[in-house]
Amino acid sequence: MTNSPAAAPENQALDITIVITCYNEEAFITDTIENVIGALREVGRSYEVIVVDDVSRDNSVRKVREYMEKHPDYPITLKANEKNRGLASNYIDSAFFGTGKYFRLCCGDDCESKEVLVKIFRHIGEADMIIPYQIQTEVVGKTATRKYLSMIFTFLVNTLSGYKLIYYNGLAIHLRYNIMRWHPSSYGFGFQADIVTRLLDEGASYLQVPSSSIDRKGSASGALTMRNVLSVGHTLLEVAIRRLRRFLYAKDMTKPIEIKLKEDAS
Repeated sequence: MTNSPAAAPENQALDITIVITCYNEEAFITDTIENVIGALREVGRSYEVIVVDDVSRDNSVRKVREYMEKHPDYPITLKANEKNRGLASNYIDSAFFGTGKYFRLCCGDDCESKEVLVKIFRHIGEADMIIPYQIQTEVVGKTATRKYLSMIFTFLVNTLSGYKLIYYNGLAIHLRYNIMRWHPSSYGFGFQADIVTRLLDEGASYLQVPSSSIDRKGSASGALTMRNVLSVGHTLLEVAIRRLRRFLYAKDMTKPIEIKLKEDAS
């Protein structure tokens, strides 16, 4: 899309690689795959799907294999980890494993409907990053506490980075090359914010797209573990350090480019 420093080489055969992460998702994983493939077909994009099972204790792997056997013509690859690696590590590893020009994570709990995915996927190629932001009134199942924590996190990232994005923890569409080249330093709860702000620092273009989701699992307690708190602190520290770098080396850095939604463009 752009000539920014964060742009990828023009040599990928497929439009997009989708990584679907799975951990004890036997009730949702096949619906997730079905929605992803249905949405990509509807928008007419070439694709591959990489399902990464992170040592599920249920029948998730069997469900995926059965689905693949029923649909041998679908470009699906299953990677079953022997050791739990965590969401961020699986995400980055899959970027190296994939072949698409663009890259996106979809969680295996079927949190996004086909219709929502179509609205996101139809913007592929319009910017280096397609960043969904949650319309809070349409997030089904998300507790008030989690919404409040999400707002605080967004405020802190914007304050420390100097940017003004609506949401940082959405599952953005990235140029796959950028994930390999500029992968995050933090590997916890805030790794998506780490990636997005780093690419903004590198002059990437971005388009913010409204989205919605279904929170099938969570309560606020899961977000308030010591591990997540520390990982968020790590992310915020990385963002602050890079802000200082921009201040010191402003003349040598390229500003990010915001692309407006076509229906909002004047």
